Amino acid sequence: MKPVVAIVGRPNVGKSTLFNKISGKRIAIVEDTPGITRDRIYADAEWLGKQFTLIDTGGIEPASKDIILSQMRNQANLAIETADVILFMVNVRDGMTAADKDIAAMLRKSKKPVILVCNKVDNPGNPPMEAYEFYNLGLGDPVLVSSSHGMGVGDLLDMVAEHFPEDIDDTEDEDTTYVAIVGKPNAGKSSLVNRLLGEDRVIVSDIAGTTRDAIDTRLVKNGKNYVIIDTAGMRKRGKIDEDVERYSVVRALGSIDRADVCVIMIDANEGITEQDTKIAGYVHEQGKAAVFAVNKWDLVEKETNTMKNFKTRMLEGFNFMMYAESVFISAKTGQRIDGLFDMIDLAVSENKKRISTGLLNDVINDAIAMVQPPSDKGKRLKIYYCTQASVKPPTFVLFVNNADLAHYSYVRYLENKLRDAFGFKGTPIKFIIREKGDKPQ
Repeated sequence: MKPVVAIVGRPNVGKSTLFNKISGKRIAIVEDTPGITRDRIYADAEWLGKQFTLIDTGGIEPASKDIILSQMRNQANLAIETADVILFMVNVRDGMTAADKDIAAMLRKSKKPVILVCNKVDNPGNPPMEAYEFYNLGLGDPVLVSSSHGMGVGDLLDMVAEHFPEDIDDTEDEDTTYVAIVGKPNAGKSSLVNRLLGEDRVIVSDIAGTTRDAIDTRLVKNGKNYVIIDTAGMRKRGKIDEDVERYSVVRALGSIDRADVCVIMIDANEGITEQDTKIAGYVHEQGKAAVFAVNKWDLVEKETNTMKNFKTRMLEGFNFMMYAESVFISAKTGQRIDGLFDMIDLAVSENKKRISTGLLNDVINDAIAMVQPPSDKGKRLKIYYCTQASVKPPTFVLFVNNADLAHYSYVRYLENKLRDAFGFKGTPIKFIIREKGDKPQ
């Protein structure tokens, strides 16, 4: 999982400006009004080839009784708890304040790596005299930056990267399948994990959002090794009204990133919701193998075509993931749980399937013979050949005469032909369109 870097400090010291500078995007609202960033905002960032998640937090007012400020303090505390590295930002123009001292005391208790960032040092050269008083915070040498001009930010990120864990050799886990259980709150994810493990490892309740973080548990099933990742439920942004839940979404997305396969849980009683499609969309975009698990099927009143009708609705709701298999389960009773593992194994193997270039081009050439490539203004698309570039997900490069002529609908047609020939059940397929003579990016 990517390391997490949290920027904390009292209001109006320049946290959001630094966040925008590091992430390279204007995501956080930047104004001079204290407290403008009320919620943690996060973005993916990279430095020296190392990727990490950056969090911008609301300003901490340690002694404030104001409700909104106390919520901001709670959010910052959550960021501190989950961060691998903390950037504590102070403002050299204001000097050291009582709030800075209180926050420093909080951070020393956290036992996390803390880098003291002294902002608004806009002139290069010797540090201003005001910077020296921040040594009294007991957090080591302050790093002098100007977040608005970008001065000192590179040196700061060098220090941040030193605290990241070294790349772990995961060869011993090559035979381990990482399974992320994802879905809306209260879809039954924790109940499924408990059923899989045969014991109550995860707290289960009817209160949505009980699972606050991703929990990893090893499992051996039919002689195969799995790590089950139970993630916090992802609900609509408008309904995320608890501080803790806001941050759980970051962790849930991170869990999808590091999984080999995602089990997307659907509540059979609620049917398919917009939030289900958004969660599935993220899984699809990340190129992960996927299985739909329709839970609480034991509670649904059955008629002759109940399951068939539900599958039809799923094909409509998840029309971008028609490759994914679905299984109708009951986490409570254990119904069809073994079938779920069969689908997990199949989806993972298909996600890393390789096809020889010869076989691939035989299928592509047959497809072209059946349906001619599109043309535009008298110029027709020519596909010279196809090769597989990578797996997880299977990714194919099509070499063509003109990339603009490779319409989405025709590429989708070729994808369907590859699926007809080679399966690829449970995995997305990606195509890269490259004009002949183009150099690899």
